[in-house]
Amino acid sequence: MRSCYKTATPNCDKNSETKLLIPQHFSIISSFDNITNSNLQKRLVIINPQQHRRSYTKREPIIIFIMRLNLKAVLLLLTIAVVVITCAVYMRCAEFIFPRDLVRHWDPKLYAVGSSSDLINNNIGDDGGDGANENSVPLQDIKCLINQEYTISCKRDEEAREVYVPFSFLRTYFDISGSMSNPSSPQTLDGNSNDGQAVEQQFLWMHSTAKINLPRAKYDSKGLFMYFENYNVEARDRVKCISAAEGVPISTQWEKKGYFYPTQVAQFALAHYSKNLTEPPPRINILENADSIRNKWSVPKSSNLSRIWHPKFNSSVIQYETAVDFDSAITLNNINQALDLVLGVDLLLITNSSSLLVTVENHETKRTYRVHYIPADLLLSVQEDNIYYGLGVQSLNKWRHLIRDLHIDIQKGLSIENPKKSTNKVKRSDLRVLSISFMGIGFFDNVSLSTTNHLAHFYDAAEWFINHQDLRTGGWPNPVRRSLNGFTELKPGWLSAMGQGHAISVLARAYWHSGDKRYLKSAALGLKPYRIFSKDGGVLAQFMDKYFWYEEYPTTPASFVLNGFIYSLLGLYDLNSTAPSFIGKEAGKLFDQGMLSLKKMLLLYDTGSGTSYDLRHLSLGVAPNLARWDYHATHVNQLLLLATIDSDPIISQTAERWKGYMFGKRAKHN
Repeated sequence: MRSCYKTATPNCDKNSETKLLIPQHFSIISSFDNITNSNLQKRLVIINPQQHRRSYTKREPIIIFIMRLNLKAVLLLLTIAVVVITCAVYMRCAEFIFPRDLVRHWDPKLYAVGSSSDLINNNIGDDGGDGANENSVPLQDIKCLINQEYTISCKRDEEAREVYVPFSFLRTYFDISGSMSNPSSPQTLDGNSNDGQAVEQQFLWMHSTAKINLPRAKYDSKGLFMYFENYNVEARDRVKCISAAEGVPISTQWEKKGYFYPTQVAQFALAHYSKNLTEPPPRINILENADSIRNKWSVPKSSNLSRIWHPKFNSSVIQYETAVDFDSAITLNNINQALDLVLGVDLLLITNSSSLLVTVENHETKRTYRVHYIPADLLLSVQEDNIYYGLGVQSLNKWRHLIRDLHIDIQKGLSIENPKKSTNKVKRSDLRVLSISFMGIGFFDNVSLSTTNHLAHFYDAAEWFINHQDLRTGGWPNPVRRSLNGFTELKPGWLSAMGQGHAISVLARAYWHSGDKRYLKSAALGLKPYRIFSKDGGVLAQFMDKYFWYEEYPTTPASFVLNGFIYSLLGLYDLNSTAPSFIGKEAGKLFDQGMLSLKKMLLLYDTGSGTSYDLRHLSLGVAPNLARWDYHATHVNQLLLLATIDSDPIISQTAERWKGYMFGKRAKHN
């Protein structure tokens, strides 16, 4: 046998039975020559050629692959793998590489009910733990750039591709409102019963909190005035008190010391007239009438009380005489009357030291209030727990039917005492009358406590309009200055078409209800300013030298305030409907003239998403004076009422469109 050990190719005999196999790609090192045959035989495997072919065929791919690997190839492969994996992870997170339909679809209904509420609650589980449920995703803090002007803090749901903006920002930015519903309420959002089951707490989103009042029927000049039964004028913050001398509100809207504002006096009257028609009859507790009902009064030894016949009233009255100090007062004690807080009394005071005193207790706090009514030119004064109201010096030696809401009188006194403390608010249900006392020299009769006395308040206001009308102009002047931005300042004594219209509405109802022609005469005289231009002391203006307008504020140039104009029209309609024809005809002519102007000018107030308060954008060439939502609601309510009088579609259709603005609807855009 011949062995080939240096090379496996040409130098070997092809016919040899055995061969030494050495792969060609192996280099034989020089030291290999020194290997002995014996060693070589030990190290090398000599195989049969046929066996060699079978063995080599099986092992060659594996051997070649392993032997051909080197460090550079491995590093290259690892680098490529890292790059590919990194890019795939980044692109998947950014959602750029995958089609949109592979990403979870945004379902507003699903998120509104469940998921978004979970997200907003920071993924706190139902069990109160801090673990998130399997469907929730943590929110990220991000900054929202608002119109490239400023930034606010927001939240982002990366998986849902949604951004959450704080409602506190939305409320101010878009002039909307919202509040959480009461989860224990057994009623649904539409007001229907939910079978006594508590509804899930919800967030109530509202574009406007103002209320639309749909007319119950065609407007009746003898009945309710619009929706004024919902008004509580005397409780307004800008009402200082109800004057004890006149029985009507004292306003502080434009002057802090207080003044009579005809528009507010009329609203006070119309509210009580409407309440009288809608509320149940009052509960009246007569304490003393000197005839059929006689009570036991506490009379100190130094004081006198007697019941005498009064020919003017054809009934008995009580005459009293005491010293000026409280210890000598004639008192009706142990009344202990709650809820019935409207005091009524016929009163005649003889001396300026005479007075009426009512003691009221807050049974929750045990604080006692002493409300004094004295014959002095005083609006309201407070000294600790003593609250003083002036009846006026002119009240001496005159009979006066005094009606006082003790709850309002105490509340206004507390507001004067500490105007900035909200704790001064006192509930009507917390008060009870303890005693009624008279001091000095005088007479009284018909002492009563009742839940309400709306008609008495109404007639107090009607009498105020008769007593305070300017007989020369026929108007009820406003005694304060009024400044409207951009217009000439109105000096004290200016007239308002809204005040005129409201006053005529009061007097027309007083005339119809009582038959007293004094009210009719005063209402007819109140038409005079409608015929006189504002520059001459009236309330008349003209738009584009064509359409006549009755000005709430008789400015220069004209401002064309919408709500005040419509109120002035209602006064004309009320007088036309209740007065004899020789008076009603003139009121009707002025009403028709105003309605024509309204129909022609109404759409000038439409902004496409709300209304303008006036037309200063035309008069002054400035930005529109947008009506806030409560004024916008007034516009809608007024048009809805006018639609029951006038069937012209411009009125009803405009009212419906403006109503839609209050629920987020907008006019179409190009």
